[in-house]
Amino acid sequence: MNKLIKTATVLSFAVITALSSCKKKEDPVIIVDPPNPSGSVHMEFFNKVGGDMLILNTGQYQNQNGDTFNVTKFNYFITNIKLNKADGTQFTETESYHLLKQSNPSSMTFDIAEVPNGTYKSVTFMIGVDSLRNSSGAQTGALDVNNDMYWDWNSGYIMMKMEGSSSSSTQGGGLLQFHMGGFSGANSVLRTVTLTFPQDLVINGNEQHMHVTANLLKMFGDINIIDFATLSAVHMPGANAKKIADNYQQMFSVTAIGE
Repeated sequence: MNKLIKTATVLSFAVITALSSCKKKEDPVIIVDPPNPSGSVHMEFFNKVGGDMLILNTGQYQNQNGDTFNVTKFNYFITNIKLNKADGTQFTETESYHLLKQSNPSSMTFDIAEVPNGTYKSVTFMIGVDSLRNSSGAQTGALDVNNDMYWDWNSGYIMMKMEGSSSSSTQGGGLLQFHMGGFSGANSVLRTVTLTFPQDLVINGNEQHMHVTANLLKMFGDINIIDFATLSAVHMPGANAKKIADNYQQMFSVTAIGE
């Protein structure tokens, strides 16, 4: 009798095991993260003089008037950045104020965050600080008045500053001093540019890189040829500052797009 019970128990266990092995296994649950709705753009600026990279203090260059010169300081504001799609819609960077200094390589790069996914064709930005922020009093970051880009006497920002020397200059020591300021009315040196990309900038939750070149040589030529013997310094808003501003509006180009 015990033998029969043992045999039945073994048979029952075998049946249960067989049935369990025949049961269909459930597919594993795969959790897919939702796609990131935005990415970023890493902007990097390169200052050149014609075909040469700008080198402070020791580099020797020649403007379109034929004057030789060197550069000891080159600073400028890039602000109000917008990325443009083919249909005319734009992404505007928030708190978009960047001070670029040739003497400080880390200032020549910055990131634009939370750029919505899409295909962008061009970038628009202002050279200088808009009238609203010129009139907003003490500020921080790029707009700190202690950044050597502010006129205390005139209560306004210097949009672009270039200093150096030239044997053609009539200033003491052959100095060149171009401090470009003026944000309102007929004497404004604020300039806005739109630069077409050499290829589409595609954001799909990723980081893209944009290289922008500033050709300092165009600050003194192309539209208005500057003769250092007659104009070697600008320290206030006016007609001469506007001439140079019309020139530096032409100095930027996007030279590369990629991941």
